[in-house]
Amino acid sequence: MTKKERATFVINTLNDLYPEIPIPLDHKDPYTLLIAVLLSAQCTDVRVNQITPLLFEKADNPYDMIKMSVEEIKEIIKPCGLSPMKSKGIYGLSHILIEKHNGEVPQSFEALEALPAVGHKTASVVMSQAFGVPAFPVDTHIHRLMYRWNLSSGKNVVQTEKDAKAIFPRALWNDLHLQIIWYGREYSPARGWDIEKDIITKKIGRKDILKEFEKKTSR
Repeated sequence: MTKKERATFVINTLNDLYPEIPIPLDHKDPYTLLIAVLLSAQCTDVRVNQITPLLFEKADNPYDMIKMSVEEIKEIIKPCGLSPMKSKGIYGLSHILIEKHNGEVPQSFEALEALPAVGHKTASVVMSQAFGVPAFPVDTHIHRLMYRWNLSSGKNVVQTEKDAKAIFPRALWNDLHLQIIWYGREYSPARGWDIEKDIITKKIGRKDILKEFEKKTSR
């Protein structure tokens, strides 16, 4: 298969598996999405969805958030990990949203990435899921699968994002990045990987990876 043919196979298979695409992080608006994505760094979406209701019960907008102290925020979000950094980021970005953006989440990559604790991936998720702007946020699942599927070199997430945007139609980016995440979790995890269930990698995966998997299972 050519790279284009592999990409088409990925698109068609994912559309069959995920005709309706669930949003991993619970939220009600751009602000609560931004906070949820920030909390998801090195934390599972399941855990974040358990913690955000506790936080948002006290503050689901920047005006209420800055009424809390960094320490209060930290105590609530502690189960998500990295709470010292994340609590300062949440408090700091809430101040900036009020001071510079009238309390609203800005609708540009530049303005989002200028906020404390907000990197390119977080900005990409907000732009795509909150505002419908085509983006391709790359998490560990996408980075892993783009390499397994021989659609990217796997050098780093920056290169993986470039490769994904080059091979997949722009109109599909927002759906595809979510579909790949769900597929990675369900069919092609980093651990406990069963190639027989991973229909995409079995069909188009890198030959070296498939050979290595065969060696391990034949021992």
